[in-house]
Amino acid sequence: MTQIDFYLLPEGDGSSRMDFACRLAETIWRKGHQLYIQVADEAMARQLDERLWSFKPDAFLPHGLLGNQPPSPVEISWQDDPGNHHDVLLNLDLKVPVHFSRFQRVAEIIDDSEQVREPKRADWRFYKERGYLIKAHDMRRR
Repeated sequence: MTQIDFYLLPEGDGSSRMDFACRLAETIWRKGHQLYIQVADEAMARQLDERLWSFKPDAFLPHGLLGNQPPSPVEISWQDDPGNHHDVLLNLDLKVPVHFSRFQRVAEIIDDSEQVREPKRADWRFYKERGYLIKAHDMRRR
């Protein structure tokens, strides 16, 4: 069964969630996983693509938009078809993707803004009501 991880951030601005997503993506990739990042739309995909190139000057994270050739170990998309990905889903969309259960693990990031917190509370309930194992990682205490 898919494992669900929620990361709770202390900040409430849009950039903290994106910055944490970059660090988490790097960690997941360095552990040898393939990563699919779900975002809300093409503009957000392109913004994340740019940020992944520059978030850490001394790091290299092989990534790209889903469908680019050759495929990358980290792919970003806003569409409903994750292609051949089944390992880790990092969901930056504000709703649960229809394909979430095909992944071994789903990571959700909640910042302290109402526009993110409320939809992600609904997502937590969605996963819990269906019996998924949920782990909360409270980054506010680190």
